[in-house]
Amino acid sequence: MNNILKSILVFSCLLFCLMQTGCNANHKQEQSSGNQLEIEHKLGPTMVPQNPSRIVVLDIGALETLKELGVTPIGIPKKYMPEYLDDLKNNPDIADVGSVIEPNFEGINALSPDLILMSTRQERFYDELNDIAPAIFIGTDNKDYLPSFKHNVMLLAKIVDKESIAEEKLDKLEEKIRTAQEDFEANPGKALFLIYNNGKFSAFGRGSRFGFIHDVLHIKPVMELQDESVHGQRVSNELIADANPDYLFIVDRNAAVVGKKANLSEVENPLIKQTGAFKNGKIFYLDPDLWFISGGGLTSVDFMVDDVVGRFAEN
Repeated sequence: MNNILKSILVFSCLLFCLMQTGCNANHKQEQSSGNQLEIEHKLGPTMVPQNPSRIVVLDIGALETLKELGVTPIGIPKKYMPEYLDDLKNNPDIADVGSVIEPNFEGINALSPDLILMSTRQERFYDELNDIAPAIFIGTDNKDYLPSFKHNVMLLAKIVDKESIAEEKLDKLEEKIRTAQEDFEANPGKALFLIYNNGKFSAFGRGSRFGFIHDVLHIKPVMELQDESVHGQRVSNELIADANPDYLFIVDRNAAVVGKKANLSEVENPLIKQTGAFKNGKIFYLDPDLWFISGGGLTSVDFMVDDVVGRFAEN
């Protein structure tokens, strides 16, 4: 009797193992089934599944675009998330994978993604991310912002099979941008874009990280800058006063990074008050989360146009 029971137990164990193997095989087949796309991006060609179901998104712009296209990722960096994406940040079904600066590799790996979307802030981690799942660089090119933005939107749309939706949204956005460009091209005023950080200013011109006001909206720059690094060109209060911009666009870095707004009296110091921008009430404080944390997605580009155009409309 004992031998019969042992035989039954051994057979049951074998049957269970076979069933588990079959389930795992079916799961893997489900993840890898479908067409594969070869994606050319900044860091090289990558094969990705078309219409992937398990996407980890580390770039905020790509995250916005996927949301606009009706696609929900399985993991996002919830630290430093802009408020207009709170619905994704507070969604318990979307895992937190760290921040845009320091991704949580263990957390990403545990999600078994079939695609990872990344950009400049994560570029140094490309090899580690690509070892987990196919990773593609989806950041915008500051020297060619609008075309690269449109390319990225349509690339994402192709991957998730939402191209018609993307084209419709891009058409509306491009019409809004053309209207703004016509208005600013007719405006003789010249502007300077500044990041304010702990008492110091960094300026950004054409083709820079914050060249959007010039390159996309066609607002004229008050000066051509030499250093177009990611941190911009450090400029003194004296230089700003001498340049005498008609418009000053200022983003408070600390407000975006640590949630602490700068003292207005420190920003608008005596030399800044000598500019035509101050005297004519044309200093525009832009949304720090939108401009410093985000950018490059369907939502943020739309909001950035509105943020600038709206400031002029208020004045």
